[in-house]
Amino acid sequence: MTHQVQFPNLGISVEVNPIAFQVGNFTIYWYGIIIGIGFLLAVLYGFSSCKKMNINKDHLLDAIIAGLLGGIIGARLYYVIFYPGDKYITNPMEIFNIKEGGLGIYGGIIGAFLFGGLACKWRKVPMLPMFDLAAMGFLIGQGCGRWGNFFNQEAFGCNTTLPWGMYSQATHDYLTSSVVTVPKGVTIDPNLPVHPTFLYESIWCFVGLFLLVRYLKKRRFAGDIALRYLIWYGAGRFWIEALRTDSLLLVPSIGLRVAQLVAGIAV
Repeated sequence: MTHQVQFPNLGISVEVNPIAFQVGNFTIYWYGIIIGIGFLLAVLYGFSSCKKMNINKDHLLDAIIAGLLGGIIGARLYYVIFYPGDKYITNPMEIFNIKEGGLGIYGGIIGAFLFGGLACKWRKVPMLPMFDLAAMGFLIGQGCGRWGNFFNQEAFGCNTTLPWGMYSQATHDYLTSSVVTVPKGVTIDPNLPVHPTFLYESIWCFVGLFLLVRYLKKRRFAGDIALRYLIWYGAGRFWIEALRTDSLLLVPSIGLRVAQLVAGIAV
């Protein structure tokens, strides 16, 4: 399963293996490890910022647990609802098979905010300051998590002549499949480098994190940071999604992408 990933214009070639290690028949993937690291860093940041945000650590832990559960459920439902074809209608048990992938980040965000908000209501703590803290955690988790896509060689874009254009057998094989989604009028050549859109999104999230950390002391009201997160991430996701070749489509005939619509609404 090793991928030979090339950046032809930079003269760089690296080998990446999506599998980190195996214990018997149990396989540990780099994607899961990286997602776990992102989640852990987000949690550590949240606990270190509790005092300045005037949030009780026990209440934060409750919101984190609820948000994690809601995020997983929301991410899976988002993907299943907008997945093309009748795969999940004819075989509903496949909905629970997340080992093969199929999680939508926007569904995860919505689910985490919803379940985390319910946890705040349950513990009778202010919801909006918790959302502000969660927004910072999302940027950390998303910025880290996108590197899991690099190891899997997924979530890339259409062809590019930019210096950091990327090519691998995995990009070639995907671009010759029948599930590729591209902007209207764009021709795809599977033999040419593609946009590493996972890298774009990772950088966008970390830049947003830096800006919001700088702004934190100036926030004007509870919920200010969460709103700015929605605007920042939504604006970035809107243009990055336009480059991708694996988008979930709301209206396939006109190429309307679900993530772009949600991102636009968020902004």
